[in-house]
Amino acid sequence: MKVLLEYCTAETKVKNSRFIAEAFPIHTAEEARAKLSEQKEKYADARHVVHAFFAGTKAEVSGLSDDGEPSGTAGRPVFEVLKGSGITNIILTVTRYFGGTLLGTGGLVKAYQDAAKQVLAVARAEEYVERNSFSFTADYATYKIIKHIYPRYHLSDLQEDYGSAVAVCGRIQADEGEAFKAEVFNVSKGKTIVEVTQCT
Repeated sequence: MKVLLEYCTAETKVKNSRFIAEAFPIHTAEEARAKLSEQKEKYADARHVVHAFFAGTKAEVSGLSDDGEPSGTAGRPVFEVLKGSGITNIILTVTRYFGGTLLGTGGLVKAYQDAAKQVLAVARAEEYVERNSFSFTADYATYKIIKHIYPRYHLSDLQEDYGSAVAVCGRIQADEGEAFKAEVFNVSKGKTIVEVTQCT
């Protein structure tokens, strides 16, 4: 499976109807619902905000909605295109501004399919890699030493809180957690212990 790296958008017009397709990275069904609510608020003047989403490492959580379009003509086509992309942790919304001409069942299916395909064509995604959370606290002198080992590991979402000591948290590739923990312990001469936990 792949995961979406960043927001992307594409727009098409079919018989004066505007179709605005947008893809957002999410991790859970709750995040998908929250993003959908934002989209409906943002496009309150639009006729429909159709969506499909996949979440979980194996895309085991999913959902879709026609949002008032005839059953099976909107959410399902977007869902199938998204499913075929092999991308998870993503919500794809297609907002329709009605242009005054009815497209018919076949026309709607094609329009929503095409909108979904166009946004996925510009989407940046990468292979999903399992990551764990890590955290530790070190004094300033020790942290200077620890930072030198960072380039040897795949770290992300790094946060440093400078107080009386440096509190650090972030994510690390799951298969590197134990080695990172051991190396930090060694370079800090046993003063710094890294806590590694599974990401929920």
